[in-house]
Amino acid sequence: MSVARFPLRPSAFAPPPDLGRFQRNAWIVGLVGAVLTVVGALLQPTQFFRSYLTAIVFWAGVPLGCLGLAMMHHLTRGTWGIPVRRIFEAAARTLPLVGVLFVPVFFGLRTLYRWMDPAAVASDELLKHKAHWLNAGGYVGRAIVYFVVWSVIAWVLAGLSRRQDESADPNRQASAMRRLSAAGLLVYGFTASLAAVDWLMSLEPHWYSSIFGLIVIGLQALGALSFTIPVALFLARREPMTGVFRPHHFHDYGKLLLTFVMLWGYFAVAQLIITWSGNLPDEIAFYLPRWHHGWPYLALVLALANFALPFALLLSRNLKRDGSRLAPLAVLLLVMTWLNTFWLVAPSFSSRITIHWLDVACLLGVGGIWVALFLGQLARRPLLPVNDPFLVQTMGQEKEVAHGG
Repeated sequence: MSVARFPLRPSAFAPPPDLGRFQRNAWIVGLVGAVLTVVGALLQPTQFFRSYLTAIVFWAGVPLGCLGLAMMHHLTRGTWGIPVRRIFEAAARTLPLVGVLFVPVFFGLRTLYRWMDPAAVASDELLKHKAHWLNAGGYVGRAIVYFVVWSVIAWVLAGLSRRQDESADPNRQASAMRRLSAAGLLVYGFTASLAAVDWLMSLEPHWYSSIFGLIVIGLQALGALSFTIPVALFLARREPMTGVFRPHHFHDYGKLLLTFVMLWGYFAVAQLIITWSGNLPDEIAFYLPRWHHGWPYLALVLALANFALPFALLLSRNLKRDGSRLAPLAVLLLVMTWLNTFWLVAPSFSSRITIHWLDVACLLGVGGIWVALFLGQLARRPLLPVNDPFLVQTMGQEKEVAHGG
């Protein structure tokens, strides 16, 4: 009888013991940020809602992007996704709680959206026409539906993945996850696009863009992968995952990161070129406030740090294969994803570029709480899907099968 080269028991891949310490630190950061956020909400409620919208849209994008990446992994059967699958699943399982964190936005609709002003709607034919969609009841109802749909997909996928660990026929769960992912990606693309319209595009109710949903989905994927890579490096330096992550895994993540950087750049430039060439009043409403008073400098920072620099660095094979070098670049792109979200939200309210202290407080408050919830979910499952049919292939090893007794 031959023996497998690595253990195939779920208990062999229990989370590292110091995960709890990082979770406690995340709770501390989150609670301090939450206290500052509450103080800001009492002192400056208008600014609070603006800052909170930016923070919650950014942090909701990370688990949503992880859900999308998990489904892409199942659908394509890519071995790249097996070592990080539990990271994707843990992030996606936080979506019900992210939905709870989104609730404060409902109380600030009149502050955030011009279509909530009855006088503005009464004097504007276009807003009257859009009132069947842009109204408080529709906004709240659709947001609840979005989070319910996303949460159901995430938890069903995670449940199938968990059953696969102990299943005598793991291919059955793999097929079920693949079928669910095929439909789930379509549902995710549709609902995430609608959410982008509701939460962000409607800040400029006269403006429209058919590619805006793709830009936001691209940001979610970029933010999710940028978050996943440092977590993967963190786990790769600790037992029991030290022998799991290999240079070719980080190489794959680097190539995916380059792909999403290029996609974001393509979508953003395509929208700008189409708007520039059309030069119509309804189409340029988004860009006009972002063309003056310092906002072009932020656009330049995004063009350089969210595209040009990572594009140039990610052409290096050696950098992509080295997790310790790839992770700092991923962190930079995660910061740029927040800055990009800020660029989508803030110019709708301010003619001059300023980062308010509440922007930072909300970012830390929501972020600390979300990271703590994520680490809690990560600690609840084995870090590796040990019964996945493609596990040995992704490890770069041949599985030795026991014969006879």
